[in-house]
Amino acid sequence: MLRVRNLEAGYGDLRVLKGLSLHVFPGEIVAIIGANGAGKSTLLNSIAGLIRPSGGSVTLKGADVTRARPERILGRGCSLVPEGRKLFAPMTVSENLELGGYLVRKRLGKREAEADFASVYELFPRLRERERQLAGTLSGGEQQMLAIGRSLMSRPELIMLDEPSMGLAPLVIKGIFSAILALSSRGKTILVVEQNAKAILKIASRGYVMETGSLVLEGTGAELLANRDVQRAYLGKEYASIADEGERI
Repeated sequence: MLRVRNLEAGYGDLRVLKGLSLHVFPGEIVAIIGANGAGKSTLLNSIAGLIRPSGGSVTLKGADVTRARPERILGRGCSLVPEGRKLFAPMTVSENLELGGYLVRKRLGKREAEADFASVYELFPRLRERERQLAGTLSGGEQQMLAIGRSLMSRPELIMLDEPSMGLAPLVIKGIFSAILALSSRGKTILVVEQNAKAILKIASRGYVMETGSLVLEGTGAELLANRDVQRAYLGKEYASIADEGERI
C-alpha cells in the first residue's frame, strides 16, 4: 500500500526527516509513536504532499507520488486527518463532509456521494444528529469524528491520522479508537501518529518509534508494548514498574 524510502524533508534549512524508511501493508493498522518534535507530523504531511521532500521516495499503491500534488495523492486513495482537525468552523457538519467528498462527487456523481454520507453517519451517528450544526460549535470529540468523516468522504484506501486523541476525554478517546478498529474491519488501511502510545499499540498490527527525524525501533504492537525502553519512555513509570514486577513473579 505505502512504501517510504530514505525520506528527507523539512522546513527551509531545517532538516526534520533524516533518511526515514517505512512500509504499510494493505489492511494494517500501523502506529508511529515518539516524543514531541520527533518529526511525526512532518512525515504524514510529506506523504500527503503538503510538504515537498528534498530526498528519498514515497510510493503509493505502486506509483511514485514523492513530489505529487496533494489532490493527486488524495485521488489515489490516501487521505490525511490532520492534527488539530482543521475543520471549516463557519460551515455545517454536512457542508464539511460535502467538501471532503468533492473529488468523488466530481467523478461519480451526487448519488454516490449520498451513499458516502450514509456510511459516515453509520460510523458516527452523532454527526447525523448535528448535520446542520456549525462545525466550530461542536465538542472536541464531535469535531474529531467530523474530521475523520470528512476524510472518509473521499473513499480512501489509506487513512492517515495525526494525533486523533489529542485533547479528548478518556471516554471519547475510547470511541475514537473503536472507530479506528471499525474502519480496519471495513478494509481500510490505517497509519496513525498517536501520543497515547499504550492505547494505539494495543490495537496496532505494527508500530514504529520515532526520534529526531528517524525511526529507531519497529515491531508488532505487542512487541513494542513489552519493550522496556518503550515502556519507560512512552508508557509511564507505573506501566514499566508493573511490567518489571510481572517478570519477577
